[in-house]
Amino acid sequence: MSENSAPTGTRHGVWTPEGEVPPAAPQRPSEDTIISLIKTVFDPEIPVDIYELGLIYAVEIADDGKVKVEMTLTTPSCPSAQELPAQVEEAVRMVPGVSDVEVEVVWDPPWDQSRMSEDARLALNMF
Repeated sequence: MSENSAPTGTRHGVWTPEGEVPPAAPQRPSEDTIISLIKTVFDPEIPVDIYELGLIYAVEIADDGKVKVEMTLTTPSCPSAQELPAQVEEAVRMVPGVSDVEVEVVWDPPWDQSRMSEDARLALNMF
């Protein structure tokens, strides 16, 4: 290796007349994009997405792109108890900048109809 060559695997910024620009840091995932993809997940028994149903309690986004979603189900005996968290994980993984996803099903506080959005209540005639 000559004096002027860099070790293999070293990343360099781009040179401009103003000087070297450092490589761009990975972009932090957008909460709006994460929520919009979570809204593509529907409980197969209810024609409303799980976000509008109020099943998503929290979305935490770390600077390194790791996302944690806390969600619940309408009942502990929900027939979709295995598939809904997996669908949420799959949807969130599609968001640019997401490096890892953890979906945790929580039961406290228990879900009730008051957690539903107004749009969900109207769609289900529950107003």
